[in-house]
Amino acid sequence: MHPAPIFREADTDALLARIRAYPLGLITLNGGPAPLAAHSPVLAARLDDGSVRLRFHLSAGNPMTHRLEAGAAALIVFTGPEAYISPDWYGPVPDQVPTWNYLSAEAEGTVVPTDAEAFLDDVSAEFEARLLPKPTWTRSKMDPAAFARMVRAIRAFEMVPHRFEGITKLSQNKTPDMRAGVMDALGEHPIAAAMRRSER
Repeated sequence: MHPAPIFREADTDALLARIRAYPLGLITLNGGPAPLAAHSPVLAARLDDGSVRLRFHLSAGNPMTHRLEAGAAALIVFTGPEAYISPDWYGPVPDQVPTWNYLSAEAEGTVVPTDAEAFLDDVSAEFEARLLPKPTWTRSKMDPAAFARMVRAIRAFEMVPHRFEGITKLSQNKTPDMRAGVMDALGEHPIAAAMRRSER
């Protein structure tokens, strides 16, 4: 996490929207002699009690899988839109350095196993819906034995994080004129759009 409080994002709805837009998470954990990390699509939901649930999967043979099944804690990092920011874009302001604007989310907590078949059904429902009007893929298109064999090769997990926050770094520490210069230079970039939304 960026240490500057001005960039800290704690709005749960904003973070969930960020994850749904950029759902490929980097799952990390302490692997003993070295850290371990793997990417997975993550399904994010807000539960009735207001808590957050994140679900993902790993291959059964992944070294992380056995540690997670044993109750290891994990950190999941999501990176949204990002952009290099040139000091030239600030206008006639001396002594500035390059930086990076970005949106991110982090979730930390203990992970527990969950149903892999249900996870795959929910993953396909979520992301096939984004491909409409393409007819949706479901496992009914597969031979049941083939599906069962493939499910045995993965493990699904869920996390209800005890820490859920992110970074919204959009030049908040710059003057309005400097921010305007950045937005003009970035044009239609998603970071420029996020900067404009933040000023409304």
